Amino acid sequence: MSELTYERLRDAAAGGAVALRSRTELQPADGSGGKVFPPTYAVSSGYKYAVETRQVGDKEVQTVLLDSVASQANRAELALLEGWEAGELAFPVPYVDFSTEAGEFDDIGRLTVLETPHRLADAIFRDSLLNGTLFRLSEVGRAITDAQPRNATALYRYAPTALLFGQWDSTGPKGGLGSKFQRAYVSEIVGHDVQIGSKVGSRLDPLQIEREAAVAYEHEDRDQRWTLDKAEALIEKGKPKVAGSDGKPSEINHGNYPPIIDNLSGGVTISNAVQTTVISLAALRHLRFAGYSRDAEIAARTAVAALGVAAVVMAHEMDHDLRSRCLLIPQHPPRIELVGRDGSAPETVDIDRNSASQILDQAAQASSGLGLAWETAEIKLEPAPKLFELLRRSREVSARETSEE
Repeated sequence: MSELTYERLRDAAAGGAVALRSRTELQPADGSGGKVFPPTYAVSSGYKYAVETRQVGDKEVQTVLLDSVASQANRAELALLEGWEAGELAFPVPYVDFSTEAGEFDDIGRLTVLETPHRLADAIFRDSLLNGTLFRLSEVGRAITDAQPRNATALYRYAPTALLFGQWDSTGPKGGLGSKFQRAYVSEIVGHDVQIGSKVGSRLDPLQIEREAAVAYEHEDRDQRWTLDKAEALIEKGKPKVAGSDGKPSEINHGNYPPIIDNLSGGVTISNAVQTTVISLAALRHLRFAGYSRDAEIAARTAVAALGVAAVVMAHEMDHDLRSRCLLIPQHPPRIELVGRDGSAPETVDIDRNSASQILDQAAQASSGLGLAWETAEIKLEPAPKLFELLRRSREVSARETSEE
């Protein structure tokens, strides 16, 4: 098996392949047959997992979704962010800095284009200032607003990851008519041969307080939480307000919790899981860069594809700890398949962290040498006063509701 190089990636982006594909076999951390917990969804009946029958090879397989396309994209973006923060990867990462002299929003700190839900088109960027000007009214913001797949130069220059993961400018001046860039990076993790499980729950109270011991009331002093004395109870509609629904000790977290069985979200057992990632070179070839040569356009598409390759490798090294009780272990190192348009067997190439970083550097330099360069200056925004004020008021409401609870 040979290694992926910049030259091979460029040839693929130029038309030598339709897509790059990575397939990773995974097993639960506790081994084959171990239980894992998929994401849950609100349903009125049946279990709360996304279970479906898929065609795998020549047989039908009962599968369960362990990580969705959107979730995988977020994980890939965070992997790229980690590489950027470590100085391993160099590409434009606009961000909004919420730090103030008072330090009131230090818990937020900095939000980058790789963390906001709608990337550079997010309302957080829209409602922030670039060099004292509302972002959408700035030179950069106007260029982003006007960007289209037929002329993606501005988005490539300031936020190339948006071309990889997709972006819909629905919060900009054009509303729902804002530009749409399709996802070129699509990934998901699916468990095979799924069997729905059950989970149990109970709590033994060391004090052995009986359910019928007393009626608890909400205390008129919020800091006291509860009371057994009606004279100290919070009065609501002329009556002492009981704690919870019936005032039983369980409502104030005392007493035994009877054993229950949950058949709706009790986890699953699987034979294995597969992470499938596809970087559509066909989608990247739809991107045009008006006024630039064909070679420059190919170089730009190659650079975006190189970001995708780096995302595959670095997300792999961030491990597959998807959520509580859903840790998956890869059964082999990451590898990339070059998928041709003629149906022939794909060519498999090795890739590692260092190679991915080098390919990205070469791709960016090649594009820059042809006049289509990434922005190298820091793109730092700060929240507009109205966004700061909205955040303050929201926190006041949250604090008040927490106090009332």
